[in-house]
Amino acid sequence: MTSPQGRSNPAVILVADDDRAIRTVLTQALVRQGYEVRATSSAATLWRWVADGQGDLVITDVIMPEENGLDLVPRIKQIRPDLRIIVVSAQNTLMTAIKATERGAFEYLPKPFDLKDLIQIVQRALAEPAPKPEYVEPDHSEEVLHIIGRSPAMQDIYRTMARLMSTDLTVMILGESGTGKELIARALHEYGKRRNGPLIAVNMAAIPKELIESELFGHERGAFTGAVSRLSGRFEQAQGGTLFLDEIGDMPSEAQTRLLRVLQEGEYLTVGGRTPIKADVRIIAATHRDLRALIGQGQFREDLYYRLNVVPIRVPPLRERTEDIPALARHFIAQAVESGLPRKLIDPAAMQRLQAHRLPGNVRELENLVRRLCALYSEEVIDVGAIDAELAEARPVPIHSEEVVGEGLGAVVERHLREYFAAHVDGIPASGVYDRVVREVERPLIALSLAATRGNQLKAAELLGLNRNTLRKKIRELDIQPARGLK
Repeated sequence: MTSPQGRSNPAVILVADDDRAIRTVLTQALVRQGYEVRATSSAATLWRWVADGQGDLVITDVIMPEENGLDLVPRIKQIRPDLRIIVVSAQNTLMTAIKATERGAFEYLPKPFDLKDLIQIVQRALAEPAPKPEYVEPDHSEEVLHIIGRSPAMQDIYRTMARLMSTDLTVMILGESGTGKELIARALHEYGKRRNGPLIAVNMAAIPKELIESELFGHERGAFTGAVSRLSGRFEQAQGGTLFLDEIGDMPSEAQTRLLRVLQEGEYLTVGGRTPIKADVRIIAATHRDLRALIGQGQFREDLYYRLNVVPIRVPPLRERTEDIPALARHFIAQAVESGLPRKLIDPAAMQRLQAHRLPGNVRELENLVRRLCALYSEEVIDVGAIDAELAEARPVPIHSEEVVGEGLGAVVERHLREYFAAHVDGIPASGVYDRVVREVERPLIALSLAATRGNQLKAAELLGLNRNTLRKKIRELDIQPARGLK
């Protein structure tokens, strides 16, 4: 018999899993593909086979009676470094994926898995030449990650992150506000090859436009008025580590150009400086905005987008992984208890109600909701009534735009067009229609958003797609009363 890889004899696959049904299914599927299979429920038996030189590939579970399969992986790699190992596990957490990859596994698959996916991985493992990686056992603590979720969407993220830990590839994290993009960035740093270096985070939306280049690259003494001493920038502070550029979609165009040059040339100049400085940093960027749309609007450089979007990671909104809500809620309850709040339980009906809610603020909104429940309710068990009351309190108040705006948008545009052409005919200088319409519409739009969110500026900023600092500035400039809307 000839194997699928062209061997004179079929490849021998060693399967170790304490679940008889899984052993049977794997054996039947692999035999149909032309492989020879030896299956066992014992880690000790698997070790004996490997030590005797048997097998061309190993598929092992993590939890087995005598030994953890993850602990077995580095022992196997020590005596047979070229033997490929596929780890499967029902313990489908990020740490499982990281440990499996770091200890030398060829691939990790969370249970339940698709047999077609497994067969493809087996074929690839037997066909690809084996690299010779160096194995280093880091000191990990699963609790510090706070990345919770075992949904299929999160499993895909875990597998991608595990592959990135040993690289310096630039990563772009995409996702709505409140989904946990910063946690992903922190995990990539803390368990990556630059873990011993600093992690420097900078929010592009929180820095005034005129200061952003100095903030990123630093400045020399006398570079501009007020520069009384040299200031190191975030690139310099992150040397040897990771620079996390949050809300990259809000970066001004001038700073985009300088960042692109750093990514292309690997060095930068401080503001007012003349000596290039090597940029020894890993870049991780994040945004809740649609960068492709910004490129189409001329607000974001396309060449910079491709430099940053080397490995994209999309963090799904909570409404796309509602099965993770119970675990997240339990995690936030445990955190609340650690901060001194009383422990609570959420009954099954209340949990289902929570899972059915859209939670537009994602994980951040769920965390705040759980903390309120722990702090404000005396009952030990949270029921549906408490959940409904909290969700109703957070629901926007429906109002009619005509109460504030007065006339339709079309009428506003037509009026300004008539005024513009009348002024043009009379030879009177007039500002463009776009600026005039925006100025008139912007004030009631912001007022409506504040009214709909009960004066909550953070929620209003998310509703409008603005940065909170930008919204605050507009509220001041337009003389809007934040609590009620229009003055």
